[in-house]
Amino acid sequence: MASEEPVSPAAGDEDRRRRARYLAEVFGDVLPETTADERGPVPAEDRDDWYRWNRPPHHDS
Repeated sequence: MASEEPVSPAAGDEDRRRRARYLAEVFGDVLPETTADERGPVPAEDRDDWYRWNRPPHHDS
């Protein structure tokens, strides 16, 4: 039989922390700091604003 080296619990904790840091670097914060009900009201915009801002240049009006 092959002898396995005993793994200390601290080594497993370090591995988990390293993985958590890596995931945080790749994906960033998934959840916002505040919820929608904690933020102020969103200003009402014209529904066509998005289309005006994203209009292709060859579609001049």
